[in-house]
Amino acid sequence: MFENLLTHHGITTSIVLGFVSLLIALWLIRSVLAASAGNDRMKEIAAAIQAGASAYLHRQVMAISAIALVMVVAVGFLRNWTTASGFVVGAVCSLIAGYIGMNIAVRANVRTAQAASVGPRPALRVAFNGGAVTGLLVVGLGLVSVGAFYLIVKHFTQSDRAAIDSLIGLALGSSLISVFARLGGGIYTKAADVGADLVGKIEQNLHEDDPRNPATIADNVGDNVGDCAGMAADVFETYAVSLIGAILIGYLTSAGHASVAIIYPFLICGLAIIGSLVGIWYVNASKSNATNALIGGVAVSGILSAALIYPATQALFQNGLEFSGKLVSATSLFSCVVIGIVLTFATVWITNYYTSTAHKPVRRIAEASETGHATNIIAGISVGHHSTTLPVLLIAASIFSCYELAGLYGIAIAVISMLSLSGIIISLDAFGPITDNAGGIAVMSGLPDEVRKITDELDAVGNTMKAVTKGYAIASAGLAAMVLFGSYVEELKAHLPNVKLNFDLTNPSIIIGLFIGGLLPYIFTAYAMDAVGSAAGAVVNEVRRQVKAFPGILTGESTPDYGQCVDIVTKAALKKMIVPALLPIVFVVAVAAIPFLGKEALGGVLVGTIVTGLFVGIAMTSAGGAWDNAKKYIEEGNHGGKGSQAHAAAVTGDTVGDPYKDTAGPAVNPMIKVVNIVAILLIPIFF
Repeated sequence: MFENLLTHHGITTSIVLGFVSLLIALWLIRSVLAASAGNDRMKEIAAAIQAGASAYLHRQVMAISAIALVMVVAVGFLRNWTTASGFVVGAVCSLIAGYIGMNIAVRANVRTAQAASVGPRPALRVAFNGGAVTGLLVVGLGLVSVGAFYLIVKHFTQSDRAAIDSLIGLALGSSLISVFARLGGGIYTKAADVGADLVGKIEQNLHEDDPRNPATIADNVGDNVGDCAGMAADVFETYAVSLIGAILIGYLTSAGHASVAIIYPFLICGLAIIGSLVGIWYVNASKSNATNALIGGVAVSGILSAALIYPATQALFQNGLEFSGKLVSATSLFSCVVIGIVLTFATVWITNYYTSTAHKPVRRIAEASETGHATNIIAGISVGHHSTTLPVLLIAASIFSCYELAGLYGIAIAVISMLSLSGIIISLDAFGPITDNAGGIAVMSGLPDEVRKITDELDAVGNTMKAVTKGYAIASAGLAAMVLFGSYVEELKAHLPNVKLNFDLTNPSIIIGLFIGGLLPYIFTAYAMDAVGSAAGAVVNEVRRQVKAFPGILTGESTPDYGQCVDIVTKAALKKMIVPALLPIVFVVAVAAIPFLGKEALGGVLVGTIVTGLFVGIAMTSAGGAWDNAKKYIEEGNHGGKGSQAHAAAVTGDTVGDPYKDTAGPAVNPMIKVVNIVAILLIPIFF
């Protein structure tokens, strides 16, 4: 009976759990907004941050909408209008997740600052619950949008194939928006941050978030548009695309039982929402320090999710199921679930090791800062490169184990189990910019030093959590891209049943594709870094101009023109995000359209992009997080403390690491998925 219930109502049950996630998010929104927003000065600063973030996001939506409209028309004419409708659904849901999450974050920041005047525990709760809104929105919207759209299309077409094809459009819509959101938000936040640090800290010896710095409001706005709106769109895309990839693989490789193979990924995501909700409760109830409480919440979520998924797996696959000619047992599939969850824990632990002030890598960078700027940079790059070793080996081991257990479908299930924990993981990420902004508001509004001490401690934890979630997103993207590449191959086989595919490495087309695909992440990140560098230079010049023209700014007699810096980074972000965001689409279409390259070369492009993108993404995000926390470690009084030579070198390292960890590195994640999804979409058009 349980098996029949799951088989016939599994997707519906998951959609209901998705709605539960959204309802809890609404309840948390009310809880956060009910907290005190502090005094009038705090409210004034918070309002400026809110206005800047909303204005940027509105202009970004307008810019993206024009490009998205062209894409919708192209997909409609080249494929079909149902797939184009999916594109719209994916794009809109990705924007909604980012927009609502960011709007709550910019209201939770001032309330966290006020709660810090009471104590660290109240501040932790407000900041974490503000972040949990984003986490629950991502999983709720992802599950509801994919599940409901699939059921609606299937109802009208009476075809699993047509419904799955339409989901490819949804995946592309969410991925394209994610690339724009990640790039635009990343360029904005890091241009402002780098510009504020170079003049404020190094030239004028001002403290972090000093109200005399004309770039400080832009810096605080950037934290939200990059790490809240950008990250939410990014993980929504990864979550939705991975779910769609698992559905596609299940349909293409299962023998006569496609419905069960399609339902299982939905159930994993739905049941894991319960685990995430309990994890969120655990963080709120825990009396441990911030790091232990947050990591403990992830552990509780993972363990409970596995406990809930086990009986569902046994019921659905009690007699096993055949995938690609191999009978796969329920135990094998559940083992893939466990591998995905263990890989999540391992990724969190490894990234924490390389980016936390409590461990050797960050302290090694801080020590290297004593001998100058160059040695700081060398140490940071070294840490970034070292940080790729364990995640890549674990990803390779996971791919091998899951493929042996359940073929390509087993890898897809491991990815889904990783991303099913997004509700709690993204709560950790959004916690970071909230605590960062809270510290800025505390300084600008003149709150006591003990309040800033609490917000600084939470900010250091939040910085590590942001690095952890970026590592998690990129590791899951590596596995997800492997699934999408498998989907590309299986789609080719289904579309060209009488054509022999040659993916042998002796085929020169494959090697050409590998080189082109391996090149793409480097060109993509180069454009992103250039964008931050040029925009940050404009901010530096503006801050210098204001300080020179109005000397009263530094004495506190004049108020800086914060709006000029906000305007500079807004225009730069919107202008500079377009070319790199469209690069993956141009590359894929070009390779597919060139006759002597074709389908085999395009397969090589997908693999090349996955391999180099994974290394580049992990190295950049880990190095950036380590540089940032090395600076914070010195600011705590180590190696000479603030104002020392080591501190100046650490600030330089942090400014180099900023676009590494918050612009170029994280944006590689959705870029990899765009390449794979566009390739799948082009199969019936070019081949």
